[in-house]
Parts: sequence; C-alpha cells; structure tokens
Amino acid sequence: MSRLTDRISYLQGLAEGMKLNPDKDSHKLILGILEVLGEVGESFEALAESHGELSDYVESIDEDLADLEADLYDDEDEELAEEDEDQAFEGVIEYECPHCGASVEIDPDEVDFDEDALCPQCGKELFPELPEEEADGETEEEE
Repeated sequence: MSRLTDRISYLQGLAEGMKLNPDKDSHKLILGILEVLGEVGESFEALAESHGELSDYVESIDEDLADLEADLYDDEDEELAEEDEDQAFEGVIEYECPHCGASVEIDPDEVDFDEDALCPQCGKELFPELPEEEADGETEEEE
C-alpha cells in the first residue's frame, strides 16, 4: 500500500469512528467524499502498478535496441571507415573549361588556387570570378 491509500484508509476509519449518520446532509457529503477518495486511491494504485510494468518493459526494449544497434552499426561503421580509406582522394580532377569546353585535368596538390589557373587550350581563366551580384546570388532583371 502506498502512503496515499494509507491516509485514505485512516480518514475512512475516522469517519466510521465518528459514527457519521448517512441520513444527515452534512454527514452524507463527507461520506460521499470519502467513498470517492477511496476509489481515486484504488485507481491511483492500479495506475502506479501499470506504470511500473511499462517502465520495466520500456527499459527491456531499450536494452534490446542498444544491443541491436551495437551489433548492426558497429559492423557498418567499420565498413564505412574501410570504404573511406579506399576512396581517399587520389589522382586528378577532370574539369571542363567554361570558355572553350576543353577537358582539363587538374592535380589539386599542384594547383595554387590563389593564382589564376589557365586553360591550356584557350588560355583563359578556368575559374573566372563571378560579378558581385552573381556571387551574392542576386541577378538584375532586364526591363
């Protein structure tokens, strides 16, 4: 029994000891309140028991899920790490010149991005700077 049901039982015992008359209106009210209070206490006990069972069940599911995640994702993480190592960037980048359309191979280790890279076919910049309006994502509409 919980403390709440103990206190409700105590109040019901006091009412019996007072020999409240159910025919008197004031006594009838007190007895009705105590009866409802007893039902509330019983409902509370049932809810507390259900809550405890559900908590245990959720904890069990959580543990099972954690085990499953550990089994499933640990293997996947290892595979992804191996793939990342295999796909580490090696070699050159193939880039199309925006001016002449020629295919240019660029080795990122050898390119100085602070200087203008030039197309070997047309001699123009491979990475031209955008006007400020286009760089900001804004373009002026012609009227």
